[in-house]
Amino acid sequence: MKEKVTKVIHIGNQVIGGDHPVLIQSMCNTKTEDVEATFNQILKLEAAGCEIIRVAVPTMEAAKALSQIKEKIHIPLVADIHFDYRLAIASIENGADKIRINPGNIGSADRVKAVVDKAKEKNIPIRVGVNSGSLEKELLEKYGGVTAEGLVESALDKVKMIEQMGYDNLVISIKSSDVMMCVKAHELISAQTDYPLHVGITESGTVASGNIKSAVGLGIILNQGIGDTIRVSLTGDPVEEIKSAKLILKTLGLRKGGIEVVSCPTCGRTRIDLINLANQVETMTSQFDSLNIKVAVMGCVVNGPGEAREADIGIAGGIGEGLLIKKGQVVRKVPEDQLLETLRRELEEMALQADR
Repeated sequence: MKEKVTKVIHIGNQVIGGDHPVLIQSMCNTKTEDVEATFNQILKLEAAGCEIIRVAVPTMEAAKALSQIKEKIHIPLVADIHFDYRLAIASIENGADKIRINPGNIGSADRVKAVVDKAKEKNIPIRVGVNSGSLEKELLEKYGGVTAEGLVESALDKVKMIEQMGYDNLVISIKSSDVMMCVKAHELISAQTDYPLHVGITESGTVASGNIKSAVGLGIILNQGIGDTIRVSLTGDPVEEIKSAKLILKTLGLRKGGIEVVSCPTCGRTRIDLINLANQVETMTSQFDSLNIKVAVMGCVVNGPGEAREADIGIAGGIGEGLLIKKGQVVRKVPEDQLLETLRRELEEMALQADR
């Protein structure tokens, strides 16, 4: 459970804020107008562990597609709107569970109010989003460029505008591609508001670089008890975002359940294709959600049993054969080509015992 107690907000069938756990969010990279492609991607994301999904709404056709998409999915649907307030209104009318807007680019106060009034009518939350690339000119001049302080001031100004329109069903996001600026901004805004915060490092990059930047930034922020929903923004298959988000939360102790795979980095003693084996184990173990255990994949029989001592179960490779290890104790030797299947059978038995 997170430490910072924020305002409780309902998003479709999910609840954030209060003492509720941090939820995992992602965003489709399909054309929202393509209903089948979009809901199929969402179903894959659901299977991976996504709990809230956002889609882009750049056209009226996309807004109208939301009602059809919602019929096929099981998690809250968030509509992401820029510039045209009419798209926000249409998204709400077509069943969006939350809308994401930047009031600064929606237009006049009257247009923002029209969106707020529609959200109030349906009682759905508004996510007020501010990114480093959308900071207002006057704030850039005031702070001498993009700063954490400027991001916070921009977001709170927009929140105040909506509050003055009589609505406080709000979530805030302030994102930057600068990791440490993003950390500082979240520390500042968390001390100044009790609204739930959606946390992420925007435009973080490819799966390789984006994972590192997101893990560092989100790790620092979440470890301070800040954050109610997270997205790991990666250039690639959004399913990778879910895998990374789950691992970040589990590493911080904010999630339990599922198998944690640990593996050695390999060295000159390694006599098996450990890299391929470890990847196969990681893929295979993802289906055992009911098991809350640690699985070790070790490259040699010299240090394998000792290094795997803290794991519940593990395998260690040798020359043409390997060891099955439980709690650091060697159970038996098996041929190398049977290591993966042996581990699978052991996990299936453990899963059966856990279900009894």
